[in-house]
Amino acid sequence: MIKYLPSRLGGLALLLFILILSGCGSKGDAMDHISADELYQDAKAAVVGGNYSRAATLYKQLQSRFPFGRYTEQAQLELAFAQYKLREPNKAMATLERFVKTYPAHQNIDYALYLKGLVNYESNYGFLARIFPSRVRDRDQQGARQAFTDFNELLRRFPDSQYAPDARQRMVFLKSNLAGYEIKVAEYYLRRKAFIAAANRARYVLETYPKTPETASALTVLHKAYIGLEMPALADSTMQVLALNFPNEPYVSGKKVRRSIGSYLWPFD
Repeated sequence: MIKYLPSRLGGLALLLFILILSGCGSKGDAMDHISADELYQDAKAAVVGGNYSRAATLYKQLQSRFPFGRYTEQAQLELAFAQYKLREPNKAMATLERFVKTYPAHQNIDYALYLKGLVNYESNYGFLARIFPSRVRDRDQQGARQAFTDFNELLRRFPDSQYAPDARQRMVFLKSNLAGYEIKVAEYYLRRKAFIAAANRARYVLETYPKTPETASALTVLHKAYIGLEMPALADSTMQVLALNFPNEPYVSGKKVRRSIGSYLWPFD
């Protein structure tokens, strides 16, 4: 037998349903009446407060509701920053690429280039760099190379930008670690007795990343590779350059290098 709800209970349920609908509608109506300036200021406040998720949502609403407003361009750039802080590099990079392509003459284009560098920089030197700063050169360096290219473009186009000093400092770090990565690969080839490949990597470091702390290591690898290739003349000349410029290098002086505590915590060499 089918039982029917009492009419009073049914009426209360219907009333509750209407109230829910009206509440949702009033909320949507309230959002629809928020001006572009209010949306932008709310998003900025969310960024200042560290609520990047809310900021990203508000910036997207701003762009959706006011696609041709006064804040459209800046909102897109600040959305990329919020995505960067949310550790969403793919989304941040897509937003930045769209911004640079759409507004190539924007007054803050230098910041867009700088932020592209930061996104790629963090993708390579994020969490790992804070825990094991000496191990980042063991990783694939695609993000680091792209970050170097981004920062280099910023310096080439806007050498006097307020972001240039920080970009230069990061490029020094990137250059050293990119050279270190090549040395790691060259030393791997040495252990496998692939002396030609090791020599090529060492020469690449000397030519591409000169005046870095890894220069001595590159000369050391090159000397060992020439010995392995039975090329004594080249080995001797390489050692002369190494001894002249780096007389205190352990490979030259014969001093043993003590392993750091960190190296024991990362026993993957």
